[in-house]
Amino acid sequence: MKINLMTLCLLMAVSSMAQPAKVSEKAYKLAEDIESKMIEWRHDIHENPELSNREFKTAEKIAAHLKGLGLEVQTGVAKTGVVAVLKGGKPGPVVGLRADIDALPVTERVDLPWASKVKSQYNGVETGVMHACGHDTHVAILMATAEVLSKMKDDLQGTVKFVFQPAEEGPPPGEEGGAKLMVKEGVMKNPDIDVMIGLHINAQSPVGTINYKSGGTMAAADRWVMKIKGKQSHGSTPWTSVDPIATAGQIITGMQTVISRNTELTKEAAVLSVGLIRGGVRNNIIPEEVEMIGTIRTLDPAMQTKLHEDFRRLATNIGEAMGATVELEIESHVPVTYNDPALTSTLVPFITKAIGAENVSVRKAMTGAEDYSFYANEVPAFFFFVGGCPTGTDPKDAAPHHTPDFYVDDAGMITGVKSMLAATLGYMYK
Repeated sequence: MKINLMTLCLLMAVSSMAQPAKVSEKAYKLAEDIESKMIEWRHDIHENPELSNREFKTAEKIAAHLKGLGLEVQTGVAKTGVVAVLKGGKPGPVVGLRADIDALPVTERVDLPWASKVKSQYNGVETGVMHACGHDTHVAILMATAEVLSKMKDDLQGTVKFVFQPAEEGPPPGEEGGAKLMVKEGVMKNPDIDVMIGLHINAQSPVGTINYKSGGTMAAADRWVMKIKGKQSHGSTPWTSVDPIATAGQIITGMQTVISRNTELTKEAAVLSVGLIRGGVRNNIIPEEVEMIGTIRTLDPAMQTKLHEDFRRLATNIGEAMGATVELEIESHVPVTYNDPALTSTLVPFITKAIGAENVSVRKAMTGAEDYSFYANEVPAFFFFVGGCPTGTDPKDAAPHHTPDFYVDDAGMITGVKSMLAATLGYMYK
């Protein structure tokens, strides 16, 4: 039987389209086969949490697993990070996949057989330690993703770099850490990562769902420290003082107009908050100095620059009007977490096909911050959220992240694995 050239081309096209679908289905089946093992990993990590830059046992567990899969493994990256490389059977792009591994100084209240009972010291204070932001699920999801892809090495059209990152919650005072240090130590190189993909579990979204936002998805986080210097005096004669406490009050009131009257909120959200204020030692002494510390959150770099300028001008001028001197230092800790629009539009259809269009939605930007942004500053990146609120529970009633009652359901992790696989394989075969 003769086959003309047009028919042959059509058959080849159909075959090339079918191949990625077959590879993806194979991956999803392998993921389902190890779901129970993934849950066991999560429980063990949850029960044995470790604070930022102190994730020694967690790193050992991750490294042992990756070495057992036959991957090229590097340990001690950015202090306790683990990086592994899986080279596929065919040439293609290098896809970076990231999970954060640290826990928080929070004492767990959730009644679980695998609840944390770990105690530690944080800033000189004894505290419980808890995976109160779901990083235990992130680790288990990426360990499972690594196992699935390692079993499909010959099918991979490219290379996968698994990045298990410490200190996402911030390194201890006086130390470096987190994604910034990972990048500084060369995690994006050798092999050079072309695109980065990451996820975060979300207690306020139903199990089985994912949501995302193109462009700025999580805020830049800046820390500011203000020192207001006045003139000390007896509390009974305030007219002989330059009162830094009264000045602080005027600045706090004035700060509200930086957001409400000077920030273009129809463009993006922004936040300017005071988190600490201290000054004085006694009821009848007006102190010489007051210190305030707070945070700034922005989703647009130009708005961030303007907000800094407006805040500095307002604080300085109010201080001058009160007769005080104001010193303001603003430290940019974390940039905007930015989802590359082109990459987002490429990956979302693959995830949608994997878990169903009814389970994928667009979310609004968050004023929370993520140091994943340092990777997104280097290469096109995509960061999405995986539902962890148990079926039958109203997400509005779910305990927030970073609290003692925070909980996410094991059932949400399989959606995370399938989405990671869909995005990785989809990009390789696009």
